[in-house]
Amino acid sequence: MSKVIKIKKGLNISMLGAAEKIIKKADQAEFYAVKPTDFQGIRPKMVVKVGDKVKAGTPLFYDKFQPEVQFTAPVSGEVTAINRGERRAILEVVVKADTNIEYENFNTGDPNNLTKEQIVETLQKSGLWPSIRQRPYSTIANPNDDPKAIFISAFDSAPLAPDMDYIVKDCVSCFQKGIDILSKLTSGKIHLNINNDYPAAETFTKAKGVEINKFTGPHPSGNVGVQINKIDPINKGDIVWYTYPQEIIAIGRLFENGIYDATKIIALAGSEIKTPKYFKILNGACIKNIASNNVNDGELRYIGGNVLTGSKISKDGYVGYYDNQITVIPEGKYYEFFGWALPGFKKHSASRAVFSWLIPGRKYKLDTNYHGGNRAYVMTGEYEKVFPMDIYPVQLIKSILVEDIDKMEQLGIYEVDEEDFALCEYVCTSKTEVQTIIRTGLDLMRKEMS
Repeated sequence: MSKVIKIKKGLNISMLGAAEKIIKKADQAEFYAVKPTDFQGIRPKMVVKVGDKVKAGTPLFYDKFQPEVQFTAPVSGEVTAINRGERRAILEVVVKADTNIEYENFNTGDPNNLTKEQIVETLQKSGLWPSIRQRPYSTIANPNDDPKAIFISAFDSAPLAPDMDYIVKDCVSCFQKGIDILSKLTSGKIHLNINNDYPAAETFTKAKGVEINKFTGPHPSGNVGVQINKIDPINKGDIVWYTYPQEIIAIGRLFENGIYDATKIIALAGSEIKTPKYFKILNGACIKNIASNNVNDGELRYIGGNVLTGSKISKDGYVGYYDNQITVIPEGKYYEFFGWALPGFKKHSASRAVFSWLIPGRKYKLDTNYHGGNRAYVMTGEYEKVFPMDIYPVQLIKSILVEDIDKMEQLGIYEVDEEDFALCEYVCTSKTEVQTIIRTGLDLMRKEMS
C-alpha cells in the first residue's frame, strides 16, 4: 500500500506563463547539439570531427573516466561545429540534421531474457546510460555499482514545470518496459513517487515492479533529493540511482525498437511567451523554431530548465539533455529608486517585506533582477523555512566554504544536490549563490573520496 508523505517546508512561486495543455509537434530543427556541460563530472574525449557524417545513436564523445559511457547524436547528419570555451573546454557538439533521420541499430529483447551486463552495454552504446544518475554527487551512475534503490520522481513542483502526468499519459507500454529494464539493474526497490494533490496518470498508477509513494506539499516536494531523504536517506557508503519518466520511456523505446529515439515533450513557458504550450521535439534541438516568433519584444532571458535551477542559453541555443522545459522571462537590468520603500504589490516575496501577500493567488511576472546587492553572509532563519530535508543548511554551506571534509560528511553532503538549495538561494537575504557553493562542495568530496 502506498504511503502519503507530507512536505511542510517549502515555497510555491506562482508565475505567469504556464504552458497550455496542447502538444504541438515542432518542425524539425536544422541544428541539434549535445552539450558536455550538461553532465556533471565527465571529461569529454571526441570521437568525431567537423565534417563527419553520423546517424542517430552514433557516438560523438565519451567520458575519459568511464570510456564505455558514450554520448551519441540525437539525429543523423553532419557534424558542423565543436564549440569550445575557456581553456578549450568543449561546450557543444553541433550536428546539422538530415531531412530523413537514419538510425544506428542496437540489441532489443524481452528484459526478462537479458542479463544486467547486456542491458548496461546497450544503454551505454546507445547514449542512454547518462539518463541514469546517482546520489551522492549527482553524477552519471557507475554501472559496476549495485544501488540500494532507484528513485523516480514522477512530478515536478518547480515554477512553470510541465505536468508529467499529461506528458506520459499515452506511454504506458514503453514506461513499463523501461521499469522492467531498471529492475534488472538493482537488487533493491524501485520507488515511483507521485503527487498526491492530483490524480496520477495510469502510466504511473498501473506500473508493475515499483513501490508507489505519494507526496503532498509545496516545492521542493518534487525534488528527488527530498524524496530520497524522506523515504530512504543516504548514509556514507550508500549509493542510490535516480531518473525521470521521459528517460524511462526512452529506455523502453530503445529495447522495443532497437534505435535511439530522442523524442521528448517539453514545455515552452514563461511570461514572455505569447502562447505557452507543449512541444514534441528531438532532444538537443535548437529552440529557434519554437521560440523565435512566439516571444514578446524586449531584452529577454532564455533558460534551459526552470527559473530556479535552469541554465542561461541564447535565443538560438539548444535544449539540454535533462531539460523538460524552456522558460523565457524578462532580463532585470534596471535600478529602482527607493525600491525597498515601495509597497511592492507586484513583487513576489517569501516574507512579508512587501504587501503582495495581501493578494493571495496572484501570479507574478518575475525577472532576473537581484533587488539588492551582495551582503555579508548572515544567519536569518530564512533557509530553514523553505528547506524540508533533515539537514542544517547554513551549517553545511559554511563547512563547504572552509572545506571541512569531516563536517561536510556529518552535515549531510552526500544527500544533497544544487537543486535542493535553489529555494535557499531564492530567499537568501545576502544574495549568496548557494547552488554554486553546493556544487563546489560536491566536487571537493568526490575528488577527496575517489
